[in-house]
Amino acid sequence: MIIEVKVPQLSESVSEATLVSWHFKEGEAVKRDQNLIDIETDKVVLETPAPADGVLIKIIKSDGATVASGDLIAQIDTEASAGVSSTPAAALASATAAPASTTTNVPGMGPAARKILAEKGIDPAAAQGSGPGGRVTKSDALGLVKPAAGSSVAAPPVAVAAAPAAPAASLPQPPVPVAVEAVLADRPEQRVPMSRLRARVAERLLQSQATNAILTTFNEVNMAPVMELRKKYLEKFEKEHGIRLGFMSFFVKAAVAALKKYPVLNASVDGNDIVYHGYFDIGIAVGSPRGLVVPILRNADQMSIAQIEKKIAEFGAKAKDGKLSIEELTGGTFSISNGGVFGSMLSTPIINPPQSAILGIHATKDRPVVENGQIVIRPINYLAMSYDHRIIDGREAVLGLVAMKEALEDPARLLLEI
Repeated sequence: MIIEVKVPQLSESVSEATLVSWHFKEGEAVKRDQNLIDIETDKVVLETPAPADGVLIKIIKSDGATVASGDLIAQIDTEASAGVSSTPAAALASATAAPASTTTNVPGMGPAARKILAEKGIDPAAAQGSGPGGRVTKSDALGLVKPAAGSSVAAPPVAVAAAPAAPAASLPQPPVPVAVEAVLADRPEQRVPMSRLRARVAERLLQSQATNAILTTFNEVNMAPVMELRKKYLEKFEKEHGIRLGFMSFFVKAAVAALKKYPVLNASVDGNDIVYHGYFDIGIAVGSPRGLVVPILRNADQMSIAQIEKKIAEFGAKAKDGKLSIEELTGGTFSISNGGVFGSMLSTPIINPPQSAILGIHATKDRPVVENGQIVIRPINYLAMSYDHRIIDGREAVLGLVAMKEALEDPARLLLEI
């Protein structure tokens, strides 16, 4: 029985997707619910499970193809045996694929070298690489193409035409021309198309800068009180809640406290209207192998420190494995970006539309500061908040950032809500 494999239903906001990588080849056996291929949208990577046990007899859409919801991408035969083609078309495809295998990509061979060998009809397997890690360079390929001494291969017509009509023995030998490709062989380039996520991130960042009047305000915060509190309760917290106490939960709580005092920081623009949100969905920027993603902490004001830490850890694990759902990446009223984990000292974060503000936090470093007329060393973190000046005035932005600073420098304020 032939079963069709189709693209799963995408969300309403996603019209197209890209097939990333097939995990099985034609003729291989598959089990029900095994992931056949990853499908990338501009938000998430979706897995496509096999609908039944059988043999993948035909791949209709190959890697890199653009697809939409419901598109047919493969066929599975539930009665076929692995390695046996069940249709003449499949047998023909496998038969014709064999000779072409010598012209496919060879590990450790650059595209320029591969092109040279293909044009001259030379088997890539015969090439010996002299580059790093045994890589076959352009010069290696040119060495194979160059005729050996005493070869009967005729010289190019241009060279024959350029030689004067005189005995060859009486002529000086011309200098060997410099092979520019060989000189540049150790400077390879690779052209890789943007992933859908990367293209979407680029689009949204340009949209943000084009539509928002972005301004950034800065402040510094003494992290000693938070660090001492964390150190004091670190072991008890982990034992009680099963999660390590970090710093992001304190920044989230401080941000929510400031947003409650200055609601415009939590608002968004819709045409000529300002939309004030009566909830606090905080986006946490997370780096992943696919690029930057911003999963959302829903109702962060109602979450405890432990719940925030657990959710952030969950987001990090899902982002690493590409398992974040579209729902987890949709929405948000305010965002936090932590460049400090990579060592950033200062930055000007870009607003995540349709939000109107974003907090950037950075690496905490010991710095000299003045307290009561004395120079002392304190662990200082520079805060940066970018905001849309169309609806947020400097007063609200500065006071909002000061409110975050005060909450972090006196964590008891978060408990007492003052």
